[in-house]
Amino acid sequence: MKKPDELLLNLMIFIVVFTACNETGKVMITSQDNFPQPPVARIIPDTLVEFGNMRIDNYFWMKDRNDPAVMDYLKSENNYCDTVMDHTKPLQEKLYLEMKSRIREEDQTVPQSDNGYFYYQRTEKDKQYTVYCRKKGTVTANEEVLFDVNKMAEGTDAFIFKDYEISSDNRLAAYAFNATGSYAEFNLKIRNLESGDDLPFEVKKVRSFAWANDGQTLYYTIANESLRPYRVYSHVTGTILPDFMIYEEVDNAFNLYVSKSKTRDFIYIISASFTSTEYRFLPASQPKEEFKVFLPRQKDTEYYIQHHKSRIFIRYKDLQNRNGKIYEAPLRGYDKMKTWKEFVKHDPSVKIQDFDVFDKYLTLYIRKKGLDGIVAIDLESGEQKTANFPEPVFVVSPVNTPEYNSVKYRYSYSSLNRPNTVFDYDMTNGKSEKLKEQEIPGGFDAGNYVVDRLWAISSDGEKIPMAVLYRKSTEINGKNPLLLQGYGSYGFNTDAYFRQNVFSLVDRGFVFAIAQVRGGSELGETWYDRGKLQFKKNTFNDFIACAEYLVKERYTTPKKLAIMGGSAGGLLMGAVVNLRPDLFNVVVALVPFVDVVSTMKDTTLPLTTQEFQEWGNPAVEKDYLYMLAYSPYDNVEARQYPNILVTAGWNDSQVMYHEPAKWTAKLRALKTDRNILLLKTDLKSGHGGATGRFDYLKDISFEYAFILDRMGITQ
Repeated sequence: MKKPDELLLNLMIFIVVFTACNETGKVMITSQDNFPQPPVARIIPDTLVEFGNMRIDNYFWMKDRNDPAVMDYLKSENNYCDTVMDHTKPLQEKLYLEMKSRIREEDQTVPQSDNGYFYYQRTEKDKQYTVYCRKKGTVTANEEVLFDVNKMAEGTDAFIFKDYEISSDNRLAAYAFNATGSYAEFNLKIRNLESGDDLPFEVKKVRSFAWANDGQTLYYTIANESLRPYRVYSHVTGTILPDFMIYEEVDNAFNLYVSKSKTRDFIYIISASFTSTEYRFLPASQPKEEFKVFLPRQKDTEYYIQHHKSRIFIRYKDLQNRNGKIYEAPLRGYDKMKTWKEFVKHDPSVKIQDFDVFDKYLTLYIRKKGLDGIVAIDLESGEQKTANFPEPVFVVSPVNTPEYNSVKYRYSYSSLNRPNTVFDYDMTNGKSEKLKEQEIPGGFDAGNYVVDRLWAISSDGEKIPMAVLYRKSTEINGKNPLLLQGYGSYGFNTDAYFRQNVFSLVDRGFVFAIAQVRGGSELGETWYDRGKLQFKKNTFNDFIACAEYLVKERYTTPKKLAIMGGSAGGLLMGAVVNLRPDLFNVVVALVPFVDVVSTMKDTTLPLTTQEFQEWGNPAVEKDYLYMLAYSPYDNVEARQYPNILVTAGWNDSQVMYHEPAKWTAKLRALKTDRNILLLKTDLKSGHGGATGRFDYLKDISFEYAFILDRMGITQ
């Protein structure tokens, strides 16, 4: 591989002049920047011959985390990053204090009834983590603290409290946590809630867990070396019996999970790939019995079951019913052809995202025309009620409603200019009761902001939805700085929920926009299908079309256009910046999945094998060539690139640190511009960065300061 003239990389002292208008309309010019020489990574060519093609990877060596040179390189990049951004520290601090001021530090969630107790979470002033509590019988009873995560996290650099499950007799709590910042593996412990002490039991690499009804037997899944949850074990407390392996999933494409039905009558073992599922079930009152298969797995068929005291409901999805339908089946006899009856028909325009079953009602959590919805169906009369929502663009999210006999369904509602609000939807009369609205200290007036829904036209003629937010006082005149975010993978939606931190940009005159590109499922499962595998390039073309539309309609200009995405959204950033580097001024790629081909070839890495159904299998020539054509790392060229901030996590198990590191090194060696390129690696945490609620704000403040600085906005 021939490197470009690297003399350009040594011209590090220059004057960069930016002009921008702040919220008061004053013109500002940044002072002269004296940048040090950036790190230069060593080059060790690694020649790979694949399907007759020769591919050279000069930075393959970075994958070896035991090589001292790897840590040296990451630290040198961090030092360079700190030096370049040193002049923005006052701005970072100002942004941090702004964001922190929007948080009600002492707060509490709405208590939720479950098996004789009311459960809730609260936060305390100046504390980083949540306190989990309950009260017996009524919300006015004495508080019982289950987990004070602040105390649990003392002495750690990162701490994640994943979840907890209470035994049926309310005496024990199984809980999962880690001190690495990884979202792929957790330690499992059991706490005696009467004494507050932990039992002498701990298992590592746990992903899910559920209690049987005897108050002793705990089922849990553990992960293998590649962090795929593949085995289910049972643990019996109060005995010396060794944990017993219940089931092992041998198909590398499938992950294992355990859960419990809302009726508390069944334990489920779920085998799930990206396109197929299979359930095993066991009466929760009979933990010594064997699990039985509900419906054998079938290719390209997903199903999810919910137990009702009188029948079984199944959300079912296959190639003919991509948006899903609901079946009902008798409690005995699971022959699909003979005993299943269609309860909710498939609708090609309505995606069933999830469903819930209560004694008298079945609720559907749907997606129609890109917007969420809630439908409640009376199981006796068949009558349907639909919840109504006021905004043109909004987000509705179910909140756990654990009581089987409940006639109220809890959900949260928000939009780009409406803080998160929790409601109970009364399924008997179709009315919503407001329980709690997110409080923004100092006040927040939604009327000061405009939220619009826009549609761009992609390269193949498809209409791509966007949501935009800006102050009413902001003129749409082609002069505004704009931040455009996107994701577009795994069918995950990039929704227009309330993002309180983004107002630190919006109140400085920014337009904030979300591109709901193919690869998500905002417009149904077909939207997802047309943005993966051999259609993945649609995701990138859609995002570029959104950016071009925003420029054409005078929301911004390329010189003031910033883009941001994380993980698979970081792949999106890397791909579009290779395709249209002229369209953007600033790029923020958070823990980006950019080395697609090399990662998908390495089946020892976490997630890889299962994700053949998302990206393709590089052992197949057609898939390999398609991935190679868009992989950001493999398509870096000698050209001008925008200002780029890249982040990585040393303990990241989803996107290994070496992907963003390699990408940064290659960009440094090849890019021909004088724009800033930074790599910031969190050496203490993983995929999500800092884990404390205030430390996390420091990460965002740094990212926003980079954007503002590169735009020339210093106020």
